[in-house]
Amino acid sequence: MMQSAQIDTVLRALSDPTRRGVFERVARAELNVLELTRDSGVTQGAVSQHLKLLKQAGLVVERPQGRKVFYRARPDGLAPLFDWLSHYDVFWRDRFADLRALLKEIDE
Repeated sequence: MMQSAQIDTVLRALSDPTRRGVFERVARAELNVLELTRDSGVTQGAVSQHLKLLKQAGLVVERPQGRKVFYRARPDGLAPLFDWLSHYDVFWRDRFADLRALLKEIDE
């Protein structure tokens, strides 16, 4: 089984709705803190703290450009979560197959 610390870190980082919103925005476009603060409803300091946690979780990377730092999503950072969820794929696939068979049986 994969390291639960990695999964915990990713889940903890994405558990906050504001942080998820920041992550979703940098997943669509590379943005700096000022751009992320605009229309977010939180302070620049709060956005910076959210970015720090997302970076520690391996979900975002930064690119300095002059005095600004731009952030973008790091898709590989979600790998621990996808790996963990893939263990349940068989569980759900079997359940849906059973449901499909039951519905077909009821229809007959």
